[in-house]
Amino acid sequence: MYCSENNQIGSYTEETRACSCHYEHPSCQGVIPCLVGDGVLCASCSYENRSRCASCNPGYMLSQGMCRNIIPDSTDNYIGFETDLQDQELRYLLQKKDGRISIHAMFISNDVRLNNWFDPSWRKRMLLTLKSNKLKSNHVHMLLGISLQICLTKNSTLEPVLSVYINPFGGSHSESWIMPIDQNNYPDWERTKLDIPLDCYNWTLTLGNKWKTFFETVHIYLRSRVKTASPQANGTTNYETLEYMDSSRNLGYMKINSMQVFGYSMHFDPDAIQDLILQLDYPYTQGSQDSALLQLLEIRDRVNRLSPPGQQPLDLFACLLRHRLKLSTTDVVRIQTALQAFSAKQPNSVEYETTKLCS
Repeated sequence: MYCSENNQIGSYTEETRACSCHYEHPSCQGVIPCLVGDGVLCASCSYENRSRCASCNPGYMLSQGMCRNIIPDSTDNYIGFETDLQDQELRYLLQKKDGRISIHAMFISNDVRLNNWFDPSWRKRMLLTLKSNKLKSNHVHMLLGISLQICLTKNSTLEPVLSVYINPFGGSHSESWIMPIDQNNYPDWERTKLDIPLDCYNWTLTLGNKWKTFFETVHIYLRSRVKTASPQANGTTNYETLEYMDSSRNLGYMKINSMQVFGYSMHFDPDAIQDLILQLDYPYTQGSQDSALLQLLEIRDRVNRLSPPGQQPLDLFACLLRHRLKLSTTDVVRIQTALQAFSAKQPNSVEYETTKLCS
């Protein structure tokens, strides 16, 4: 009955709700009434034209009288994510310590001064920080690699052991995560001997596009262990923890000539994101609340996707809200709850659990 216009007889397909006609011009398709139902079907029909939808179900938008999947607008004007550099290019630039991917960070340590020899008997703490909340509030930063140059005195049996913690967006040191270096396919330090009289090595950790992550501060803890020859004649090396050895033994000294982070800075507009959040309570127009929720969902998922490997991702998005937008804990919880409720209504929605990092 829907497919008999213009002296033609066509066939009606339920899945597409359209007619298949022998001739396209003129078409055999007549008026197909609006159908109310779940998903892509109409939530209500138009009174003026019964073939068109008047409103759509959650997760769908009205377009020319039909309901289609909502596609979030681009979030690039809120926060950037990408670089055009490929992994091989990044590795080459890291090896060359190219200035194009060098990020100037402040070196801070009460335990170590650069280019000064020190006794490595006890743990040393150092950090490189950007102070973005004060100096670069319109940027967030992506970490691609770390490089240190470490020297030892001649014939030293010391072996540096480095632990690295990453603070993504600011806050206290407790809101940092430890890099799982050389675990579960995560990168390991690469050491290169320098061609100089001193016993110096470049230590480089290359994350590349696969393991890149947000960072605000890099905390590095330096411990030492002692290399000792195995009593068995098989050429193996044993390691002993320095803290448990005789303190009277002179094992040599160590110094750090340089410490550098590599990556890139990305556009970040906290005021525009605040404007999105404001529309959750005070939408500007009909449909603007759903649009804002979709964009916030997109930002949340893309931020959390850059979480380090683990049983479940860290909630980096909450850290962004807390420290770069300066929102209260109550507001962060309210926004997260609204996003979870909205996401659950979307077609093909897949929610995921995250681990709390920031208070």
